[in-house]
Amino acid sequence: MNKITMDLQVDHLILEALREDISSEDVTTNAVMKEAVTGEVELICKQDGVIAGLDVFERVFRLLDANTKVELYCKDGDQVKNGELMGKVVGDIRVLLSGERVALNYLQRMSGIATYTRSVAELLKGSGTKLLDTRKTTPNMRIFEKYAVRAGGGYNHRYNLSDGVLLKDNHIGAAGSVANAVRMAKEYAPFVRKIEVEVETLEMVKEAVDAGADIIMLDNMSTEEMAEAIRIIDGRAETECSGNVTKENIARLTSLGVDYISSGALTHSAPILDISLKNLHVV
Repeated sequence: MNKITMDLQVDHLILEALREDISSEDVTTNAVMKEAVTGEVELICKQDGVIAGLDVFERVFRLLDANTKVELYCKDGDQVKNGELMGKVVGDIRVLLSGERVALNYLQRMSGIATYTRSVAELLKGSGTKLLDTRKTTPNMRIFEKYAVRAGGGYNHRYNLSDGVLLKDNHIGAAGSVANAVRMAKEYAPFVRKIEVEVETLEMVKEAVDAGADIIMLDNMSTEEMAEAIRIIDGRAETECSGNVTKENIARLTSLGVDYISSGALTHSAPILDISLKNLHVV
């Protein structure tokens, strides 16, 4: 993330996380550290994985004290190993102690998503199919989690509801039919926006194609139904597979030749990567 992104979109979220953790003061730190003393602490990986969120990690400390220095020995997207020294943080020990948990929460969560995403993306290597995330993100964590997906080798689906047209089952139910929903979307949305339709049956596939949908999402279909749907679409729209896709079951989709596979599991089910700040000492 660059400085503009940090200042405009991320800083206020990090500050809210810090306020959640320090509502008035860090009682423990203030009890043992009466005044500013410069210290150094090491950032150590305790598990193999893919690192993501280093700029956010650094920003936590610098928002507490702009004089904090963070020296990093890896970058987002790098493979890291158990026991690897990834960097050092130098500054007021009170800042190092008070910012530690929030900084690690971001780094562990984002690195966990990047690690899981990389493991799934590797299964699609050579297929020509792009791996997408979804909007199934933690509230107020979307920008961090979607960034982590990219760091892990995945791609972002729409960022939010303002970002694109995706007609799902309830939109179609409200409109009365696939054809009506697509027609109304074309009338309302700017012409530069693609229109994606979620379908669950082959009849809906045919209706979406005839209505002129740009992208057709095949949701919770069997492998056989998806293969037939792709035959029906015949290149007249981009194709996306979705519906409870995980690392364990994605193999059944790799040979279909779809343009995209989306997986909510990238953000809602990725375990954290174990990372610690250790060996704090005065310098």
